[in-house]
Amino acid sequence: MLEWILAEWMQIVGFATGAACVLLAARRNIWTYPLGIANNIVFLAVFVPAGLYAAAALQVVYLVLGVHGWVRWARGVEQDKGYVARTPRRVIPWLVVAGIGGTAVLAWFLATFTDSQVALADAATTAASLVAQYMLNRKWIENWFVWIGVDIAFVALSIVTGLWIVAALYVLFIGLCVGGYVGWRRVERTSAPDEVAATRV
Repeated sequence: MLEWILAEWMQIVGFATGAACVLLAARRNIWTYPLGIANNIVFLAVFVPAGLYAAAALQVVYLVLGVHGWVRWARGVEQDKGYVARTPRRVIPWLVVAGIGGTAVLAWFLATFTDSQVALADAATTAASLVAQYMLNRKWIENWFVWIGVDIAFVALSIVTGLWIVAALYVLFIGLCVGGYVGWRRVERTSAPDEVAATRV
């Protein structure tokens, strides 16, 4: 057992920090961001040897988005722990374009310049994760739907690449995301009707 722990310690640390990060996000706690940054550093070291180059690069981008979210949750309208918003309708097409465009660019890059055997799947989960993280930073409740889709894909991708602990982590993430949505929905119901309606314009 000890030998296994020593061999897989990075995945184990990634599991712990990742689970704590999602749990704190579900509770709208700003400490999700420093823990998330620690998780990014660990997963960067896990994904590169596994050939998940886009997922590894994603961790670097997550660092930037983590700072963005940290600032918004500390100083923006999102700092109110009771604040939850719907994704503005005018933004949805741009999020879709960003996801599809990001997937296309990343898939081309991975297929052209790396030895990745899962270029399209790696690219798609990376692009969708960036969209989901931006939505989380803005406290848009639909971020949980995007995260659930990403996590399901990451379970399969992790199994294919032999990262069984990471796969188990993403199974846990799915459950935490469902809980996050339920919790945020409960907060939304207690918000003033005119405040919620304003976010849907």
